[in-house]
Amino acid sequence: MTDTDDLGHRVPIPAQVHRVVSLVPSLTEAVAATAPGLLVGATDWCSHPADLDVARVRGTKNPDVDAIAHLAPDLVIANEEENRVPDLDALRERGLAVWVTQVRTLDEAFASLRRLLVGACRLDEPEWLGRAEDAWSRIHPGPRPPRTAVVPIWRRPWMVVGRDTFAGDLLARFGIANLYADDSERYPRVGLDALVAAGPDLVVLPDEPYRFTADDGPECFPDSRTVLLSGRHLTWYGPSLTEAADELTRALG
Repeated sequence: MTDTDDLGHRVPIPAQVHRVVSLVPSLTEAVAATAPGLLVGATDWCSHPADLDVARVRGTKNPDVDAIAHLAPDLVIANEEENRVPDLDALRERGLAVWVTQVRTLDEAFASLRRLLVGACRLDEPEWLGRAEDAWSRIHPGPRPPRTAVVPIWRRPWMVVGRDTFAGDLLARFGIANLYADDSERYPRVGLDALVAAGPDLVVLPDEPYRFTADDGPECFPDSRTVLLSGRHLTWYGPSLTEAADELTRALG
């Protein structure tokens, strides 16, 4: 059988999927929460669920193609942002079916998860997906004035969330406008002086990919309110979405 992934690639998938390798932490958690027996491999960065016991195939940017091929998966799950095209092409050259997701908004996340889990993996729709949709349907900006934010994801050099990002879409649902949403780059490099001069109401500091902490990051923005967040609640799309709405509500105020 042939299905079409989020990027329009035709992907040959067997009628029954028994073995899956995931190269995306969010999607590893999604498959594990829905049908844990499917997963036979995941990246070193796949940290949820905590007791995940599968073969590790290095990172999202440097997957071990030989190790993945040896696992003989029916399907390899990837993402257009987290994984590199040359690596995915190398997997296809080994005759493996590679399903690529594209998620830049919350609505895209829900649609993509259904296509992957129900369509590609041949599973029943998971209960947690409906709970996540219900949780986010209750989020509204409210009467308070709109707020502005910058969202650093790295320092040395400083990089921030730019245009067309999942994190930016989540923040917008709380009435928070990303000051770099119109940048030509999705993750632009911006000097610290420029970030401070932008005068954001909030500086949102996730703990991944750079691990910002109370002692590493907030001191650079003395005139703005800084908010430390779990990257899993700001950038992951999967079962974490069932709790992310409440977690972000508490953190963002």
